[in-house]
Amino acid sequence: MFIDTARIFLKAGRGGDGAVSFHREKYVAAGGPDGGDGGRGGNVVFVADDGLNTLSDFRYKRKYAAEPGQNGGANRCFGRAGADCVIKVPRGTLLYDNQTGRLIADVSSDEPFVAAKGGRGGWGNAHFATPTRQVPRFAKAGLPGESHDVFLELKLLADVGLIGFPNVGKSTLLSVVSKAQPKIANYHFTTLYPNLGVVWVDEGVSFVMADIPGIIEGASEGAGLGHDFLRHIDRCRLLVHVVDVSGSEGRDPVADFDAINAELEQYSPDLAKRPQIVAANKVDIMTDPENLERLRAHVEAKGFTLMEISAAAHQGTRELVGKVAEALASLPPVTVYEPEYVPKPPVVDTSEPLDIQRLDDGHTWLIQGPWLQRLMANVNFDDYESRMWFDKALRESGLYQQLEERGIEDGDTVSLDGYEFEYQY
Repeated sequence: MFIDTARIFLKAGRGGDGAVSFHREKYVAAGGPDGGDGGRGGNVVFVADDGLNTLSDFRYKRKYAAEPGQNGGANRCFGRAGADCVIKVPRGTLLYDNQTGRLIADVSSDEPFVAAKGGRGGWGNAHFATPTRQVPRFAKAGLPGESHDVFLELKLLADVGLIGFPNVGKSTLLSVVSKAQPKIANYHFTTLYPNLGVVWVDEGVSFVMADIPGIIEGASEGAGLGHDFLRHIDRCRLLVHVVDVSGSEGRDPVADFDAINAELEQYSPDLAKRPQIVAANKVDIMTDPENLERLRAHVEAKGFTLMEISAAAHQGTRELVGKVAEALASLPPVTVYEPEYVPKPPVVDTSEPLDIQRLDDGHTWLIQGPWLQRLMANVNFDDYESRMWFDKALRESGLYQQLEERGIEDGDTVSLDGYEFEYQY
């Protein structure tokens, strides 16, 4: 089954906690602190895999989590870093932030992309030893890893896109000029999903051609199958517009040409402006040559080139391939989208203002802020010295001064990220 969209949840590994430990050795009565640091949490990494061509794997698994870091140990033993969670996707997959809709990354290169970074490991108590605090009985907890709710969208990487009504011969053309083997039959919507083929032109000259399900009138509004797959020609540098001029189905080639371009305009004005080569197909069974001449005059008036072909009879296909290669030589490379997503900084400066609210009772203060949460994640509230270290950090941030300026009184309740404290001068 061909799946080209998916929504998944990513969770990087939490950093390991720092250890509280003291050196123990024979004949050493009071060894110093030797707690090691926790290991870094694993990252969630996306890698392009040319062996994949669909997002169907994400239909059954929607949550991906990296391994947490190992806690630190005694004797300054550092915890092992958590293993990365590597997610393989087809080349050309776009990652969007599901909340904002902003593009996070275009996985089109060989460079792995880190979508969620693992949390930093906590410090062991060895880091907190000072001349006045020689026996620190606390350590930093590991920080949580990043998490993202992302939307995946596959947009095929192809130089040339085949467009046209159903049953005009697009799949036949692809099978003739490449080694691709799409399903071919004499009925509409034979092609149910995109097909890719590599077209060899000459030594060192080749290009990738994409065949998508036929477009019908109303496709930009969801009619038929074209709406679902028009995204796969978004990146194409050149469009080959296949038109049936045989008259076998009683269709007007000029009207067909205009209808398809109107659908492209509705879907994406940028796509409608893409260079086109018109392939007048099935000339070998053409019943009315006037249809071909009308189409030629109409197409050339719009500045497009028309090529006469018969894909089934292998007539004119070589000339068409040569013309396509010639046009591609002067066109820019396949589009790679630039990210729009701006990630939140992993470390928040404590000078950033906090949200301080005085509740209606006059003696309860609610304090919130991004850096406050990160600070509290490193505190062991069961340990006296850890609480003192936390108190010092708050005092140095200027929080106490702000509260006093706003009229806090001795005995008032202060709520910090779910923890409640009694304020004392």
